[in-house]
Amino acid sequence: MALRLDDIDYFLAVAEHGQVRRAAAALGLSQPALTKGLQRLEKELGFPLFDRGARGMTLTPVAEQFRQRTQTLRTSLGDAIKEASDLHLGAMGLLRVGVSPLYAERLFVPACLQLHQQRPAARLRVMVNLNDALLGALRLGDLDLSINAIPRVLPEDLEAVPLMNDDLCMVVREDHPLLRRRRVRLQDLVDAHWMLPGPGVAGRRGVEARLAEAGMPPPRVAVEVSNTASQLSRLVIRSDLVALMSQAMLAGPAGEGLAPLPFAEACFAREIGALMRKDHVLSPLARRFLEILRETAGPRA
Repeated sequence: MALRLDDIDYFLAVAEHGQVRRAAAALGLSQPALTKGLQRLEKELGFPLFDRGARGMTLTPVAEQFRQRTQTLRTSLGDAIKEASDLHLGAMGLLRVGVSPLYAERLFVPACLQLHQQRPAARLRVMVNLNDALLGALRLGDLDLSINAIPRVLPEDLEAVPLMNDDLCMVVREDHPLLRRRRVRLQDLVDAHWMLPGPGVAGRRGVEARLAEAGMPPPRVAVEVSNTASQLSRLVIRSDLVALMSQAMLAGPAGEGLAPLPFAEACFAREIGALMRKDHVLSPLARRFLEILRETAGPRA
């Protein structure tokens, strides 16, 4: 039996995300390539791994046990490969960091500059991506730590070091018709058009859940983006679109001309932190970088 390591990774990603589309996006692959890998793995194993339905992919009973054993072995193999690579390069001096685009400038850049001053021989490999992709890479062992929003329900295999609070807000242009009302409520957004990130992003899911809790239909997404509104804020300023933006971005240049909607349900409490795998021992370099991140973030309110 000749199993390919990438096919194992494809299987684990689909098992985590429940859909080929989401798994392919997290891995940066095309859906046909991932599907072909799954088919190749099932052929080698001689049994199906998933029950395929309209709502997604669910593991077969046999595949559930296979996943648990394979995940442990894959993690151990990833650590062994990293250790051997670092030893070959000479001095255990490689740090692999993932960072959300929203916190690259605020947290990562100043921490990276300080680390470079203190450890000039250190090398950093940086992945800038959305939360779901970062968590996927972290759990596969491709990152030592990631800087992004801490999930509301933290997976059991991960741990987090909180760094700062940065709530997510529903925003509109400052002269939006909604803001002319004496009182604005969530129900007033029933006919609104939105600019939102894709369905797999936590912020989008938060909006959908909040509307559903109020008995409202899903948001009418007119513009789907790869992140929150910060990169396309001018589009919101010049339209009646409702978007999401972090409080940190809203207080900066990207938030000029925008205003948060003035009701409690328009805000999503959010902690930003450094996330790591529980079973992964951080190198001295990674531990020092984490200390610098804490210093960069400053005291928390």
